[in-house]
Amino acid sequence: MTGGADPAIELSVVVPMFNEAEALPALVSRLRPVLGGLGVPYELVAVDDGSTDGTGELLAAFRLGWPELRVIGLRRNSGHQAALTAGLDRAVGAYVASLDADLQDPPEKIPEMLALARAEGLDIVYGIRADRASDTGFKRWTAGLYYRLVRRLAGPSVPAQAGDFRLLSRAAVEALKALPDQQRVYRLLVPWLGFPSGRVTYERAPRTAGRSKYPLGRMIRLAVDSVTGFSAAPLRLATWLGGFAFLVCLGLMVYTLSAHVLDHTVPGWTSLFTGVLFIGAVQLICVGLLGEYVARIYTAIQNRPTYFVGHDTAEPAGETTSRR
Repeated sequence: MTGGADPAIELSVVVPMFNEAEALPALVSRLRPVLGGLGVPYELVAVDDGSTDGTGELLAAFRLGWPELRVIGLRRNSGHQAALTAGLDRAVGAYVASLDADLQDPPEKIPEMLALARAEGLDIVYGIRADRASDTGFKRWTAGLYYRLVRRLAGPSVPAQAGDFRLLSRAAVEALKALPDQQRVYRLLVPWLGFPSGRVTYERAPRTAGRSKYPLGRMIRLAVDSVTGFSAAPLRLATWLGGFAFLVCLGLMVYTLSAHVLDHTVPGWTSLFTGVLFIGAVQLICVGLLGEYVARIYTAIQNRPTYFVGHDTAEPAGETTSRR
């Protein structure tokens, strides 16, 4: 069962997991009653993203008494967005919700999302973080900076303070699956679809256990993928920097000629040295920006699978699939 709608399943909940053994018992204790209380057929799609801390073994144990739990194990750690892609590709529900395992986004909001989507005929319902008091000041500042940046580049359709906690209709999921993007950033891809959407607000809670899977390095990588994947603005920035550098060079040339005429060539060493440093820095920035786009082209040409599935409890043993 590699994806597509199953009329017998009303709701799929996709939960990417990487080394979440500490948080998993709390997640199950809160999520299972919520899903059971919906009164509709559902599946919980837990995607084990190459965990090494016993997450896979815990999932297998929980599945013994929870038939709705479906476990997808990736052969290696492929990253949060790739694991989310694997879950979305294989979920079969008429609606598909995505949730992180750390319980910072409350699973109790899923029934509200589903009810809103049904009542108003929506294809997308975003979970909006109305209160991030549980995050550190640095985390709130960087998150605010990220959302201001992507909204300026990708447009105001990107909801501020919306992460990967959302509900999608089957039509929205199929539209996402049809997109050719390899380095996916769903918080930008989903709004880009332009499907009818609604919002549910909540207070972001502290992480229930374990460590954050988005340290500073991954946050920076996410921001770079978001910008280079959805806008050519950095290339235009490189052009403007080059034009500005040209004007500076022109001014330095006039200054140098004037100093030569006035026989003041020695004092011009400071400005010349500064100009060389400035032009060198601009060139490096422009080359770096071009490199990001060339790297994306190179990755697209390679056309390597985003992930490899090692096992899926909904499929025969030994069947391995990938997603390009």
